[in-house]
Amino acid sequence: MLEAIRRAMTFLRQKQILHKLGVVISVAVIGIACYVLYHMLRGIDRNEVIEAIKSTEPSQIAMAALFVAAGYFTLTFYDLFAVRAIGHAHVPYRINALAAFTSYSIGHNVGASVFTGGAVRYRIYSAYGLNAIDVAKICFLAGLTFWLGNAAVLGLGIAYHPEAAASIDQLPAWLNRAAALMIIVGLVGYVVWVWTQPRVVGRGPWTVVLPGGPLTLLQIAIGIVDLGFCALAMYVLVPDEPNLGFVVVAVIFVSATLLGFASHSPGGLGVFDAAMLVGLWQMDREELLGGMLLFRVLYYLSPFVISVILLTFREVIIGARSKRLQQAALKLDPGPAPEAAYVRERSDSGA
Repeated sequence: MLEAIRRAMTFLRQKQILHKLGVVISVAVIGIACYVLYHMLRGIDRNEVIEAIKSTEPSQIAMAALFVAAGYFTLTFYDLFAVRAIGHAHVPYRINALAAFTSYSIGHNVGASVFTGGAVRYRIYSAYGLNAIDVAKICFLAGLTFWLGNAAVLGLGIAYHPEAAASIDQLPAWLNRAAALMIIVGLVGYVVWVWTQPRVVGRGPWTVVLPGGPLTLLQIAIGIVDLGFCALAMYVLVPDEPNLGFVVVAVIFVSATLLGFASHSPGGLGVFDAAMLVGLWQMDREELLGGMLLFRVLYYLSPFVISVILLTFREVIIGARSKRLQQAALKLDPGPAPEAAYVRERSDSGA
C-alpha cells in the first residue's frame, strides 16, 4: 500500500497536479472568503468598531499580549527541536529563537511562508554552516510539528464540542465528531508507526529521519501549547457576551487559522476574518471586529516590526564585524610597499 501511495505521489508531482490543485484551492478559498466578508460587513458601523477598540480594558490587551509573547516563545522550540533532530546541536538556542521568531512573523505577514520563512532561516543558519538542504529539513520538521499540533487540537476540540466546527463548515455535529475521531485515530496511528521502527522520508541528500514515538509526542505537545496560547490571546479579546467558552473559541480560531494558511494570503487576511465572523456569529459584529483588529496588531503587526528591526541590526552588526576583520587582515599582511611594487613591476617588464 505504501509503495502504491509513493507511486501515486510521484505521478502527481511529475504532472504538477498537486501544484495546480493547490492553486485552485487557494483561489477558491479566497473567493469564498471575499463573498462572505462582503455580505457580513455590510451595514458595519466603523465608528462602533473604533469605539469597541477604545473600550477594551488595558488589562485585557496586556493579557492578550502576554499570551502572544508566550506563543512566540513556544515557536522557538519548533526550530530548536528541528535543528537538533537533523544533527546540528552546535547551533545555540538564541539562534534557533531568532530564526523561528523572525521567519514565522515575517512569513505570517508576507504570505507564502514556506518560501519567505525559509529564506529568513537560510540567512541566519548559513552563518553556522547549514546549507539549503539543512534549512529545507528544518522547515519540514517545524511544519510537521505545526500540523501535528493542529491535528491534536482540532481532533480533541471538535470531538468534545462538534457544534463549534459546525458553525463554520455547516455540517451536522455528528459528522464533525466522526471526522474528529478519524483525525485522532490517524494521529495515534502515526505515533505508533514512527514508534515501532525508524521511519525515513525523502531520497538522497533530502532524506529526513522522522522523530520516533517519544519525540513525536513532544512535537504534539509543543504544537498544542503554541496553539493554546494563541487561542487564549484571541479568547481574551473577543466579546464577553455571549460567553461561548474557551473550547468553542479555540476550535473556531484554529479552524480559521488553517483556512487562512491554506489560502496563502498574507496573515490569512480576509479568509481568517471571514471564518471568525461566521464561526462566532452569536457575538456583536462590531465588537468582534474590534477584538480581531487588536489581535492582528498584537500577533501580526508588532512581531513583524520587531523582526524587521532585529534583522536590520543583525545585518549592520555582521557588516561592521566583517569590515573590522578585513581591516585587521590588511594590517597583518599589508602587501608590498609602493616602491618595492614599482621596482618589481619594472624588473618583470625587463626595463
